Amino acid sequence: MKKALLLLVFGVFLTPFASFASEADLVVPDLRQSVFDGLGGINGWDLLFYGIIVIVLGLLFGMIQFKRIKKLPVHHSMAKVSNIIYETCKIYLLQQGKFLIILFLIIGTAISYYFIGLAHVSIPKTMLILLWTVLGILGSYGVAWFGIRINTYANSRTSFAALKQKPFDVMSIPLRAGMSVGLLLICVELIMMISILLFIPGESAGACFVGFAIGESLGAAALRIAGGIFTKIADIGADLMKLVFKIGEDDPRNPGVIADCTGDNAGDSVGPTADGFETYGVTGVALITFIILMFGETGLMPNVGFASTLIVWIFAMRVLMIFTSVFAYLINQAIAKARYSQVDRFNFESPLTSLVWITSIISIIVTYALSYILIKDLPEELWWKLSTIISCGTLAAAVIPELTKAFTSSSSRHVQEIVIASREGGASLTILSGMVAGNFSAFWKGMVMMALMATAFYTVQDIAIFGDYPGIFAFGLVAFGFLGMGPVTIAVDSYGPVTDNAQSVFELSQIEKIPNIKEEILRDFGFEPNFVTGKHNLEENDSAGNTFKATAKPVLIGTAVIGATTMIFAIILLLKKTILLNGESLLQIQLTDPSVILGLITGGAVIFWFSGASMQAVTTGAYRAVEYIKENIDLDKTEADLEDSKNVVKICTQYAQTGMWNIFAVILCLTLAFAFFSPNFFVAYLISIAIFGLFQAMYMANAGGAWDNAKKVVEVDLKEKNTPLHDATIIGDTVGDPYKDTSSVALNPIIKFSTLFGLLAAEIAIELIVQSDRTGEMNYAPYIGVVFLAVGLYFVYRSFYGMRIPAKEVKTPNPQIIHEETQMGSNHQDPLKVNVAGKTRK
Repeated sequence: MKKALLLLVFGVFLTPFASFASEADLVVPDLRQSVFDGLGGINGWDLLFYGIIVIVLGLLFGMIQFKRIKKLPVHHSMAKVSNIIYETCKIYLLQQGKFLIILFLIIGTAISYYFIGLAHVSIPKTMLILLWTVLGILGSYGVAWFGIRINTYANSRTSFAALKQKPFDVMSIPLRAGMSVGLLLICVELIMMISILLFIPGESAGACFVGFAIGESLGAAALRIAGGIFTKIADIGADLMKLVFKIGEDDPRNPGVIADCTGDNAGDSVGPTADGFETYGVTGVALITFIILMFGETGLMPNVGFASTLIVWIFAMRVLMIFTSVFAYLINQAIAKARYSQVDRFNFESPLTSLVWITSIISIIVTYALSYILIKDLPEELWWKLSTIISCGTLAAAVIPELTKAFTSSSSRHVQEIVIASREGGASLTILSGMVAGNFSAFWKGMVMMALMATAFYTVQDIAIFGDYPGIFAFGLVAFGFLGMGPVTIAVDSYGPVTDNAQSVFELSQIEKIPNIKEEILRDFGFEPNFVTGKHNLEENDSAGNTFKATAKPVLIGTAVIGATTMIFAIILLLKKTILLNGESLLQIQLTDPSVILGLITGGAVIFWFSGASMQAVTTGAYRAVEYIKENIDLDKTEADLEDSKNVVKICTQYAQTGMWNIFAVILCLTLAFAFFSPNFFVAYLISIAIFGLFQAMYMANAGGAWDNAKKVVEVDLKEKNTPLHDATIIGDTVGDPYKDTSSVALNPIIKFSTLFGLLAAEIAIELIVQSDRTGEMNYAPYIGVVFLAVGLYFVYRSFYGMRIPAKEVKTPNPQIIHEETQMGSNHQDPLKVNVAGKTRK
């Protein structure tokens, strides 16, 4: 089926087209045309070239943190566990690498024929575009690999540091690891994008940016979606064993625990890191595309000098944000050390919260200062107006985490409500209360985003230089502002998988049971360990990690949606500029147009299909994992069975890959189908998946986060493990797992990939319409669309019916037995018998 899909895509692009291609015409202006008097008359090209020095310093800072973490003290029992986790992560990533090669062959085929066959671009230039597509994929893949490597060093070091009397290092080490990941991610991204600006000829640079963005989006989509499926299969499989066998958290006898630790990295480290890399890049490409379409040589309002100045200003701001993030981190670290290094207990969320706010405040100050220096001579007081718009995004990146905490923090009223409901009503009310929290959170975050975007629009609505489209550029800058504190946003997100793994490493190492361990640690490391306090601090810190994993998700999805509006604008401009022989424009986007209404409905349908399909892959995979673990768990063992653990990892990988294939095939085929049906319908469809996807993602992410931390409250604060209350919150957590870490987070790359690849698909469809209009021949686009729709619907069908939990024959028991069991269970005193893998247990 994979080969058939590849041939189908290739076959469509062999249709003979006339030359038409706006992506090939995206000419990046000469940056030397912009001169900045506030910096001594330096031109834009030189300014960005010198900015590479700051980027390299940021890279060095990140690598220094990496080496320092690696050198931190750790007991060999814990280091061994973290190494096992890393080795299983490597197996998963290598498998994903093979998967990405196949995906590139499909997309590369489309890109190649588009530029060679449709746009008549030379083969060398097309190969250059494909090279940047590959570099985009490798960028997402490479930073993801770095993320799991540093996180699997940090998890064992954090676990060992918890044995000390003071808990400061339990917070400090994961945050240091997160800053290392965040800085490397942003710096690599900037080096690649600035290299295109500086060293690729302007007539090729625009297309290279688009190719680079498609590569990033492809890599992030595969790693985010497959990682999200993998991690939740393992997580649910491991959690359900606690209910079935009444064993503890991360019990080494449970074969699902190692797979769960691998999944923490595959889903919560690999996915977000690749996603953040892509988000940062695609937002930049969206802004560059807008600027070129508006002010480039062939733009609506040609002003090449202005375009050059805006591009340089945007990237200068990005470069300086590396400095502000490092500066804010050092300030926050000094404050946290002074306040918490000598205390026996503190709220682990406090230093993370202060880091976000310190970074936000410093970033806003720097935004106004640098804008004044660079663009104070621009007309209409643009320097402070553009700074205000970016600051709206930067403020959102601090306010939205606060709202997230209000619905997901273990101390929040909503999480406490879930715990109270669970105690009285069991798992049923656990689930309902979590849904309430998710829905409320989506409302408030949506209102905050609307308010900040409205502020941005009203700031620029009267600026004549932006013509009829000031709002589009304003929204793009808001998305840019969201990522202004990118290294810190990624840092607090990466904090979560380290704290989660650290708790597992503690249990799996069984360090407490090693003979003479206290004397050994005192002799070799110079302190006497406290295992009880250490375990408590790790569990409490894991709760903080859950909260701050949740804070980054709406920031990333928010940039996807806001940034997508800028890319959709490119399609709208294309439609507006395409004039048919009757003198009418192809652009017919009105709310009274049936194709627009149908497109809006279709986009919502696809979002709900995706949510179900991704969760179906988790459900079936978790069923298989549970089935295997039940049959193979040996409670007489004292340590993990590596062979059984590897088999659980294989199950997770298998269903992650299969689920991803179905999802990718549907998204690819439906994008092409809907573009070929009607470009106006397609624009409405893209707007719809962005809006529906935004609220679906926020609802699911925060409901899942609330369920997760409700379980933590029961385990850490109430200390009621292995009670009916605990069982109810575990069930809520297993429902929330695919909500928060599979479906919600994967909507981000889905929206961006659909928009980016949709730009290419729309151009092909428009050319078919134009060719038909000029020649009088039949327009084959709708018929081609029907073929792609049929293939897409096949994979929609396959995403459920091909992934179903196998039905088993249910034998009708003897009525007398049913009566006896009912009688025995009715008074809640005699224990019911439960059949587990053919064994009767009480």
